[in-house]
Order: sequence, then structure tokens, then C-alpha cells
Amino acid sequence: MPIERSQKNQVAILDAPPLARIPWLVHGFSTRRGGSSRVYAGRALNLGFTQHDSRSAVERNRAAFLGELGVAQGKKSWPLITLRQIHSDLIRRVNAVPEHPLVGDGLITDTPGLLLAIQTADCLPVIVVDLKHRAAGVFHAGWRGTVERIVEKGVGEMRLQFGTRARDCTAAIGPGVHSCCYEVGPEVREQFASQFAYAEALFHEVQESDPVREKYPLLFLTARAPGHSELPKKIFLDLVEANRRQLLALGVRARNIAQSPLCTSCRTDLLFSYRAEKGVTGRLMAVAGIRS
Repeated sequence: MPIERSQKNQVAILDAPPLARIPWLVHGFSTRRGGSSRVYAGRALNLGFTQHDSRSAVERNRAAFLGELGVAQGKKSWPLITLRQIHSDLIRRVNAVPEHPLVGDGLITDTPGLLLAIQTADCLPVIVVDLKHRAAGVFHAGWRGTVERIVEKGVGEMRLQFGTRARDCTAAIGPGVHSCCYEVGPEVREQFASQFAYAEALFHEVQESDPVREKYPLLFLTARAPGHSELPKKIFLDLVEANRRQLLALGVRARNIAQSPLCTSCRTDLLFSYRAEKGVTGRLMAVAGIRS
């Protein structure tokens, strides 16, 4: 991953190769290319109803996205099922278009003709597919959801609802912020340490730089007044590895887990990043659905 499928109307969508080989599955990870939104540097495919963009532009973007996925013909398309995401471990089973807006961070279904969607702009989108029972789930995994084991609980809910077994699953971790750019505070590391025995392996530290100190090192050899102490270290989290380990712990085979090499913060030419764009950005979508 990724594979960029053929484009219509300049809309670019990324595939996960293991999922693309499943004939009854529709899936894709959106990019920012090929849309109608003009508030995010050019014509962008913003798929979220953000405060900066117009509702009409987002609706046109969603229609173009569904058309590129092949689930829209004329005025008829698969229902797009979304959530009001709250960085939780709440999973919703969907077997019809909901009567009321859903709240949570995971969607699962075994019903054909529904397109489950998670929106992101740095957090990880994770798609899990049960090959035996023809079921699928999409999950929104930021650091809070990951600490709450959103993916682990999502697959557990699929087991409860559909009889899913981890060894029958294929998973794809889509584009998100990577360890090169995902700086967090010590409180985040502490929360991971309280939940996962392997937490230490998910973090690395980088010493902050100081141009003055580097140019005049002798000034700092003995000085210990405020402002002359050792520089703090920056802490970076590998969110991709954290979610991969959850899938492995469940029993999903390593060869059946795909992970995108794309970092949203590094690739704002292709993807939206809340951090890199300081909050003024659009939303990506990861989607999965079952053909009849």
C-alpha cells in the first residue's frame, strides 16, 4: 500500500492491495486531490463538514468520491454511513441507514450495500475485513482511541455479532501521522505504559536543538541558572505500530496486515493534516462496504 487507482475527474483514491483482492469488498482511502473545495489550497477533496468549507462543496466532493468508488450510478448511490467521532471505544453495528445520527469511533456491518466511513486528518483509519463471514469494520484510531483499544474492541464486537475469528481477518491501516512527526507529551506515554507491556517500544525521544548552545557550547559547561539547564527531549509516538500490535495480539496474521507508508503530516500535497496545517484543513475518508 498505497496503490492509486485510475482517476475520473481527477479524484485520487488509495487502495490497500490485500483488500483490493477481495472481490465482494468496496474500499478506499481518500486523498485531497480532485475536489471542489477552494478553501484548502486549490481544488481539494474535503469530505468532512468543517467550519471553513461550504456544505455544497462537501456534498459535491462526496458525490465525486462515491462515483470514483463505483457505488454511485446517476442519482442512486450506496448510503454513506458516518459517525460523530469522539475519540472513544464505541462501536456501532449498522444493518440499515440509521434513523438518528450515530456517535462513536467504529462501524461494523455484514449487510451489503452500505458504505461505512471514518473521517481523519492525522488519526489512523483502520479497516478490518472478515473473509469467512463477509463482514467489515472501519475504526478511527487516534492516540486516545488506541489507548482505549478501539481496534481490539472492534474486532471483538465483530466476533460477538458475526462470529468473526481473527485468523480469518485481513486489515489495512491507512494514512495517518507517523512516528517521524507525532510529538506527544509525557502524559500520553504514561497512559500507554499503564495499558500495554510493550509501550516503551512505541516511543522514541529526540533532544531539542538550540542554535545558540550549539554555536557557543562553552557558555553552558557550568551554567545551571534557569534557562541554562539541559534541554528537554521531544517524545514521539508510533501510532501505526501501536495498532498493528493490537491486531497481532488478537491473532490477525502479520502477513494479513497492510500499513500505509504515507504520513499525513509529511505529505500535505496529497493528504490533509490537522497538525501540519494548524487546524485549517479538510477531512479524509476511509470506507468499506460489501457488494451483494
